Amino acid sequence: MRVLSILHDSVVDGEGLRTVIFFSGCPHQCKGCHNPQSWNMMNGTEMTVEEVAAEVLSNPLTDVTLSGGEPFMQAKEVSELARLLRQSGRHIWSYTGYTVERLMEHGTPDQQELLHSIDVLVDGPFIAERRCPGLPFRGSDNQRIWRIEDGTPVGLIFP
Repeated sequence: MRVLSILHDSVVDGEGLRTVIFFSGCPHQCKGCHNPQSWNMMNGTEMTVEEVAAEVLSNPLTDVTLSGGEPFMQAKEVSELARLLRQSGRHIWSYTGYTVERLMEHGTPDQQELLHSIDVLVDGPFIAERRCPGLPFRGSDNQRIWRIEDGTPVGLIFP
């Protein structure tokens, strides 16, 4: 998988202390994106699932956030990573520019598997005109934070 960077000890990318994995590649390319260097799939470093897991698990104090770029562009490898990290007791958040409805109705099998491998999904593209700095854990008010159980959104967090 292609990883732009891994950041330990974030407090802004989900509840609690988190290790954030920023994946390379993004089809959304939202105006005003905070991480435009992640758009290019060739940026970053090629890493195996095992290498990323080892780096994440080297910090015993954090849960995990999958960010980007777009984690659902590399859904097969990212879902494998998420499953491995959950087996190690980590709580998994993921950001995506897709909506949960789009992923559930039109997502690839790998994208659906990634939904089954996470605990919380922040969905929707960042829309600069709807930027709202006071919202917890998201940049614009169209984005939603879903609790996910068995691949299904079961309720909004911070509606």
